[in-house]
Amino acid sequence: MGVTTVTDVRQTGRPDAIGTVGTETVLAKLFRSDQGGHEQVVLCQDRASGLKAVIAIHSTALGPALGGTRFHPYASDEEAVEDALNLARGMSYKNALAGLDHGGGKAVIIGDPDTLKSESLLLAYGRFVASLGGRYVTACDVGTYVADMDVVARENRWTTGRSPERGGAGDSAVLTAFGVFQGMRAAARIQWGEPSLRGRRVGVAGVGKVGHHLVEHLLADGAQVVITDVRAEAVSRITARHPEVTAVRDAEVLVRTPLDVYAPCALGGALDDATVAALTATVVCGAANNQLAHPGVEKDLADRGILYAPDYVVNAGGVIQVADELHGFDFDRAKAKAERIHDTTLAIFERARADGVPPAVAADRLAEQRMADRTPAADWLRPSG
Repeated sequence: MGVTTVTDVRQTGRPDAIGTVGTETVLAKLFRSDQGGHEQVVLCQDRASGLKAVIAIHSTALGPALGGTRFHPYASDEEAVEDALNLARGMSYKNALAGLDHGGGKAVIIGDPDTLKSESLLLAYGRFVASLGGRYVTACDVGTYVADMDVVARENRWTTGRSPERGGAGDSAVLTAFGVFQGMRAAARIQWGEPSLRGRRVGVAGVGKVGHHLVEHLLADGAQVVITDVRAEAVSRITARHPEVTAVRDAEVLVRTPLDVYAPCALGGALDDATVAALTATVVCGAANNQLAHPGVEKDLADRGILYAPDYVVNAGGVIQVADELHGFDFDRAKAKAERIHDTTLAIFERARADGVPPAVAADRLAEQRMADRTPAADWLRPSG
């Protein structure tokens, strides 16, 4: 089984092949874009199982790249490559601000996991991860689960997010949601003077793997919760347990609902021009990756007086959990690290105020500073108390 890097791909004239029609776009992103700078992109194919995957390594400045595997039916191969590049870059920044000694990487498997996923496909993917020799450490993401990582781990030792029975930490969504809640507490402290959501109305868009755990934290803290999800069963699971939770038809309705906090917890790009213009909330803090649909949205949020907690900062609890797994998982130790997301988020808000920039810009600057200085975790941002 071979590994093809993006720089080895040549034009073949096949419009459906990875790296043909989209090659120039990918190369421009890698070599000529301010958003690029990725160290390596690997295109993976195993025809016997139907595997087509992209592994993107953005940075190993702080250590081996760490990031999950997304399994998604992309509209095109080019879209899959673009998503892998964006997600990998986000992981570099996330891991840097989470205080981990890891760089950023991400993988995407192209296809519908409900119909394409199989043991043979996951084993083939595991062999591609193994071929990178530890430069990339994988975990769960959208469309992949603990049981999948158990299979992938049979082919390599650089797989996290495994089941406790297989020596892993289990579901990373638990600490992802906890970290988002800590970031939301920090935003509440800035916006309303108290690190609590009690009495606040919080809208959660997407109540799947992470969102339903976040709802539990919010209710325990005394918040009023409004939810939506494209899957009716995800909504009914919550409303059956918590009849006090209000459900609305879709995200478009949710953003127009009177809210104090809006929490995007589904796929990326949730904060576009139309959404920002319609938002009633004065705080945005959610679990979804790459929430800003395009550059400039962070300024639009700030101009409207909406406090945005950068997504890759507040949703780092999951990666903190899986990183801890590499050292012999201890839940209490990992949870204590995830709790520091509150302090890191506060530090970013303070840096943003001092520099006169949106929080997303301040977060990028802090992450880039740590990567450039190669600051070890032991010397990274200390809790502010």
